[in-house]
Amino acid sequence: MSLYAMQKFLFAMNREPEVQRRYLEGGEARAALLAGFDLEDEERAAIDQGDIGKLYVLGCNGQLLMHFAPLLGMPWADYIAAMREGVRQYGPVRAGIYAMTTAQDQKVAGV
Repeated sequence: MSLYAMQKFLFAMNREPEVQRRYLEGGEARAALLAGFDLEDEERAAIDQGDIGKLYVLGCNGQLLMHFAPLLGMPWADYIAAMREGVRQYGPVRAGIYAMTTAQDQKVAGV
C-alpha cells in the first residue's frame, strides 16, 4: 500500500487549484492526474470515487480528508459518517496514525 502517495495526492488536492480543477473535471483529466501518483488500484479507485470511508480505512490522515470532503460537496456530518461507514464496510483502519489495534468485533469510537 502506498499511504505516502495517497496523502501526497490529498495534500496537493487541498492546496493546488490546478490539481483541484483536473480532479473536478473528471474523465481523462482526472485519470491523467491520478496516473502521476504511485497509487495501487484500490487507492486510485477510492480517490477517483471520492470514497472518504475507504480512504480513511486505507490510513489517510483525517486532517487531509476533512479538506477533501468539502471539495466533494460533503458536509461535515456526512464526512464523519463516511469515516464510520468506512470502518463498518471495509474493516479496521489498516495503516497510518489511525490504525486500529482492536479486534474486528470490538467497538472503537462507537463503531
